[in-house]
Parts: sequence; structure tokens; C-alpha cells
Amino acid sequence: MIGQSVTRNGIILGLFAIITTGLVVATANLTKDKIAEEKQNALQRSLFEVMPKAVVDNNLLDNTVTLPAHGLLGTSVPQLAYLGRKQEQPAGIIMQVTAPEGYGGSINLLVGINSDGELTGVRVIPPHFETPGLGDAIEVQKSDWIKSFNGKSLTNLDEKGWRVKKDGGQFDAFTGATITPRAVVDAVHKALLYFEQHKSELLYGNSSQPELAEAN
Repeated sequence: MIGQSVTRNGIILGLFAIITTGLVVATANLTKDKIAEEKQNALQRSLFEVMPKAVVDNNLLDNTVTLPAHGLLGTSVPQLAYLGRKQEQPAGIIMQVTAPEGYGGSINLLVGINSDGELTGVRVIPPHFETPGLGDAIEVQKSDWIKSFNGKSLTNLDEKGWRVKKDGGQFDAFTGATITPRAVVDAVHKALLYFEQHKSELLYGNSSQPELAEAN
């Protein structure tokens, strides 16, 4: 009797496991498209924060280019960039760049630059590991500091200006946290330098770099 009971319980548990696994798989299959859609929508919203609809009128997710790893971008692997257009004309680009010397490690950023070389916006790509209450002021949800880049360019701010005020530049630091804003300012400045050097390839596809390839 004991053996039969153990066998019966084993069969019941086995069936329960099969049913549970089936439900999990079915739920995953039913929701994966929705989850993927939500991720795309979230990315689209982030892109339009960096390059507002007043600047572009195209679907940024459908207009991408793969940028090779580059020292000025702080990247070690190729990254997607998003091309903005207005009435079918090049309007700007959003690049993914990395500030490698944050206090808690690397800080990944979206940097929007219009066709005139002016910053349309900068946002932090989560996650980052800057100190809560100090370095995390780079997040737009925590402060407006990241918005201070809007409208800045290599033309209206000289090289010395691309530093925090503690180093003689134009950007505020955070009380008790200079390393984080210093790293972000440096990364954004280098992104502008990269754009200046490769503007023709980035906006018009006149590529002298074989690595620069249209993703869509």
C-alpha cells in the first residue's frame, strides 16, 4: 500500500509539474510580443526625450546605423545610433556613448545632436552605479542637471568650458560628488567631437569608414 501511495503521489506531482511548466510556457508565448512591444515603446519615448518631435518627424527606431567602437564614444563594441529626419532631410543623430570613469563604474548615455552640431538632449541609460543621493543626480528623475546640456555645442562653448566649474568649466558639479558629473561632461564633449569629425558619414551616408553600416 505504501508503495502504491508513493507511486500515486509521484504521478500526481509529475503531472502537476508538467501542467505548471506548460502554463508558464504558454504565458511566456502569449506575453513575449507584448513585452517586446512595451520595450520598443519605452525606447521610443527615451529617444524622443533626447531628440524631441519638434526636431524630427520620422520613426527613430526605423532609421538606425551601426557605429564602430571608438575611443571618443567610450565604446568597446559597435553600437546602434538613431538617425533623425525632418521632412525627409537629415535632422540629427542619437548616439549611445559611455563615460568610463564614473564613480561607480561606466555610465551609458544617449546623446542627441542636431544637424547644426547642437545638443538636443542627453539621458542616462539605466542601470548605473553612481552613489544614491549624490551621483544619481545625473538622472532626470532626480534633478534637471542633465538638461543643462541642451543647446550646447562646440561653437558656443569652448574647450575649457567643457568641464565642471570646479575645474574651471561651465557645468555645475554635485555637492560631495564631482567625479560623476566630470565623467558625464567629458563623455558628452567627446561625443560632439566625434560628430564633428564624422558628420558627413553620420547624416548623409558619405562613409569613409567601412565599419559604418546601415542597420535598417
